[in-house]
Amino acid sequence: MVDLEYKKRVVIITGGSGGIGKAMGEAFTRSGDQVVLIARREDALRSTAQAIDPECSWQPADVTQREQVATAVNAIVEKFGKIDVLINNAGYSGYARGTNPAMPLDQAEAVWEEAIGVNLSGAFLMTFAFAPYLRCPGGRIINISSDAALTGGAGLRLAGYAAAKAGLFGLTRALALEYGPLGITVNVIAPGFIAGTDMNRQLTEEIIKGIAAQLPVRRPGHVQDIAAAALFLASPDAGFITGEVLNVNGGRVFGR
Repeated sequence: MVDLEYKKRVVIITGGSGGIGKAMGEAFTRSGDQVVLIARREDALRSTAQAIDPECSWQPADVTQREQVATAVNAIVEKFGKIDVLINNAGYSGYARGTNPAMPLDQAEAVWEEAIGVNLSGAFLMTFAFAPYLRCPGGRIINISSDAALTGGAGLRLAGYAAAKAGLFGLTRALALEYGPLGITVNVIAPGFIAGTDMNRQLTEEIIKGIAAQLPVRRPGHVQDIAAAALFLASPDAGFITGEVLNVNGGRVFGR
């Protein structure tokens, strides 16, 4: 029997203009949910939403800017009246201009603050702003981290990214304690190597095969793997799971 209330959920996805965000938007739309994508670039956001489904909604916002987050919340709540699932997916590796030992301190600080802002502070601002409107009980918050939180990524060059993604673990657990009594679960997905994302799109087929050969499952991850994990954590079947890190990395890192 179809749960009509479940099928009418409003799902907010940040970083929704491409890659993992788009894949999650497609997956939740196929499940019958009303998806609202959030990202900074309005042109990319609009085209992504249209490509997913005519009913897919979108709202431009920079998640690091409190005023823009507040505006997005007001617009979405006014339009839909409720929120069922919040997925904090907005992220930025900063690898191209990452920190290095020869970098002046002021530049290193700017790179660090940008990584922390997009990957960690943005998730905090979105959650703090949207949480009062989440369905109680039954609401879901899902944060998208990275296995760089466990491995350190590429060292100093991704120090801000790795630190921010590790910070999402702590944020998730703090939020799980806070919102659990209200019937809202909070979990985090830690993807491993995912082919086809903006971060990895420039890699050659040979490099991708080499990475896949080192994984126990012998294949690269795909954006649909992360979307499937998000669908599960957002489902009624995951109602007794909160404060957890779900590693989706083909066995690259486990047992932590």
